[in-house]
Amino acid sequence: MARKQTAASHGFAEQLYLEHHSWLCSWLRNRVSCPSHAEDLAQDTFIGILLSPQLLTIREPRPFLATVARRLVANFYRRKKIEDHYLQALAELPEEAIPSPEVRQQAIEMLEQLDRALDGLPPHVREAFLLAHLQGMRYSDIAERLRVSTSSVKQYLQRANLHCFFALSA
Repeated sequence: MARKQTAASHGFAEQLYLEHHSWLCSWLRNRVSCPSHAEDLAQDTFIGILLSPQLLTIREPRPFLATVARRLVANFYRRKKIEDHYLQALAELPEEAIPSPEVRQQAIEMLEQLDRALDGLPPHVREAFLLAHLQGMRYSDIAERLRVSTSSVKQYLQRANLHCFFALSA
C-alpha cells in the first residue's frame, strides 16, 4: 500500500512540476527580480511540497504553490535584510577588524537562527531582548520605552534568553 502511495505521489509531483514550474519561476521573478534567486525559490517550493503530507490532496496547484512560495520569498527578504545590516555594520569597522568570509557566513547563519528564534516570542519580549542586547539599554530604560515595570522587563529577558538558548542549542 505504501509503495502504491509513493508511486502515486511521485507521478503527481512530476506532473505538478512539469505543468507549473515555468509559471512559478515567472511568478517568483516578479517578486525577487533576480532570475537565479527565482529559480532557487521555485526549487525550494517544489521540495517543500514534495515533502508535504498534503501532496496528494492539492486541488488548486497554483494557489497552493503561490502560498508556499510567498513564505519562502518572505524568508528570503528577511535573510537578505539581516545580511545587509550585518554587512553594513562590518563596513564601519576598521579593515583589520573585519572577519574572514567564513566567520562572516557563520555570523550571518547565527543571526538568521536568532531571528527565527525571536520570531516565536511575543512582541514585547522580543523588543526587550533586542533593546538590551543590541542597543545595550538598561532595564529601567527598556521599561520606560515599553511602558512596563522593570520586573516585567527582567521576566521578558529571562524568557527571551532561555527561549533563544534552547532554540540555538537544538
